Amino acid sequence: MSRQRLPGKLTNTKIKSFKAQEKQYKISDGGGLYLIVGTNGSRYWRLKYFIDRKEKSLSIGIYPDVTLADAREKVLAAKKLVTQRIDPSVHRRREQQRRAENDFKSIAIEWWNKKSGLWTVDHAASVKRTLEKEAFPIIGDMQIDQITSQDCLSVVRHIEARDALDVAGRVKQRMGSIFRYAIYTGYVNNNPVDALKDVIKARKVKHQKALDLDLLPKFLNDVDVSERLTFVTKQAIKFLVHTFVRSGELRAAKWSEIDFIKQEWRIPAERMKMKEMHIVPLSSQALDILKELHSKTGKREYLFPGQHNPRLYMSENTVTYSIRKRLHYDATAHGFRTVASTILNENGFRYDIIERQLAHVERNSVRAAYNRAMYLKDRCEMMAWWGNHLEQLRKSY
Repeated sequence: MSRQRLPGKLTNTKIKSFKAQEKQYKISDGGGLYLIVGTNGSRYWRLKYFIDRKEKSLSIGIYPDVTLADAREKVLAAKKLVTQRIDPSVHRRREQQRRAENDFKSIAIEWWNKKSGLWTVDHAASVKRTLEKEAFPIIGDMQIDQITSQDCLSVVRHIEARDALDVAGRVKQRMGSIFRYAIYTGYVNNNPVDALKDVIKARKVKHQKALDLDLLPKFLNDVDVSERLTFVTKQAIKFLVHTFVRSGELRAAKWSEIDFIKQEWRIPAERMKMKEMHIVPLSSQALDILKELHSKTGKREYLFPGQHNPRLYMSENTVTYSIRKRLHYDATAHGFRTVASTILNENGFRYDIIERQLAHVERNSVRAAYNRAMYLKDRCEMMAWWGNHLEQLRKSY
């Protein structure tokens, strides 16, 4: 390679005047920085430096993407490393490796590997597939500590543009979970998704008291992961879905009514609409909800004490308000009785057993007593099935 020496420092005018020759050649800018002019007219910067008495070179970039001023700044930074006995080439490789390991996609996969063991195979695959399709193309290659709320909003808006509002909500939720994991593991100091609380467009829905059956898996998952519900309210909603009792029966439930050994909840007649004692068989899932709840409210009289006065039970509108305003579903607490009845009927359970569990009591007192005794075993089996069914729906989301 021939070397062309020019007096003094380079200027942009001089650089532009250099023409391609049969062989590529160098033009020095001094201090080890030089420009290589290729046979096709391309121009790129390199730095000659010495580390441990060995001559080495470092690529600085392509002109004009890296201007003369940029190149000189990069040289100063490289020389600073050399004075600290750090090889700029090695330092660059390490930085590139660090950036590759700390991009959003890498951290998201790390998060997924930690979480997926707790999910069903189908759900784990769905989560990964959604991130790969929706988030990675936009922010996957970005350094996770450089991602802003606006970057996350771009992901959400891109999904909303095709009217996939449910997907937008799930992806936003998962990005938030990934950033929480990144905070715990020291990759970032804050969660940019926190600023996107109410950005998902509201879908116009028909006003209905009962939840759309197709939304049940999503609803169960949303209750589980929601950060907008208090612990007691979350457990109340879960227990309501598993038992499909009336709201008043749920809110005023007392620990003295729960029999963990017999695995049932006996609601006294005075609290029942038809003024007859009602037995609610408790599935293993319902019992798990109660055991978790007992660690928080077990010393109180009521399962679901009021937020402002724990000596009283939960206020009348807490559950329905939380479903509508916190979880954004157009449904009421009472509507889950319809949801359960519909699904149980569709899955072949006898109408009279379902009606008995709904406490739609026979007016004939003799027949009512007969049904209570006759159907209890059947109702235990039905409620066990219902608990398993809800668990599978939640895991399938």
